Amino acid sequence: MLDSVVAEMYGVKTKVHHQAVKRNINRFPEDFMFQLRSGEWKNLKIQFMSYSWGGR
Repeated sequence: MLDSVVAEMYGVKTKVHHQAVKRNINRFPEDFMFQLRSGEWKNLKIQFMSYSWGGR
């Protein structure tokens, strides 16, 4: 599930969600989440653009 989807579920902006996670990082298991590096995100976006359904 994307961070933006979780933020939307709670009715907050993604930035606010990120801040809350950082403030409470000890409450999450180590393998609960991950963050893509810039190059990985670019590659993922290219793959999304190649699909006809598009979107996230």
